[in-house]
Amino acid sequence: MIAIRRNTTPIKMRNYGRIIQDTIEYACTLTDPSERQALTAYIAQCMRQKNLTWNRDQESGMERIKADLHTLSDGRLDDVVALLNLDAPRQGSQQGQTKKKKK
Repeated sequence: MIAIRRNTTPIKMRNYGRIIQDTIEYACTLTDPSERQALTAYIAQCMRQKNLTWNRDQESGMERIKADLHTLSDGRLDDVVALLNLDAPRQGSQQGQTKKKKK
């Protein structure tokens, strides 16, 4: 019989989930700065999406994402988060543009 190991550590913030928590733990182990920065930017984008899903009534600013990244990484990703420009809009987004409706 094969035993499958499960991660049974408690989830720190349920609104982000175990996958985000495990990905943050993996990002903390990376030594290449460019990979670490790219993965942290991706994690921040995912956290923003999940935060918008769970907290529609509250404003989900990037300051909250930065604080949650600090909490989840125990401060190990603070140097990378400081380098990221998380407040800028994503490239390719359609902010301010209107879509044409099909007739």
